[in-house]
Amino acid sequence: MSDVTIIYCRPCGYEKRAKDAAAALRRHLALEADLVPGKGGIFQVKLGDRIVASRSKGHFPGTDEIVAAVTAARH
Repeated sequence: MSDVTIIYCRPCGYEKRAKDAAAALRRHLALEADLVPGKGGIFQVKLGDRIVASRSKGHFPGTDEIVAAVTAARH
């Protein structure tokens, strides 16, 4: 089990974003992320139990932002 979990809304079509974020974490930090399908517009990146990046009204975190947030949360 990974320390990083990406929960994404499958009906909203966020799976590609989740996979892209997981690939960026693997490439930059050598971390594997668990992808968890959800619904209701959710897109959250969690490190353990802590949400480090998420979709909010009008903003979707990019891969660079997600990598930076996970990096900061690990230190």
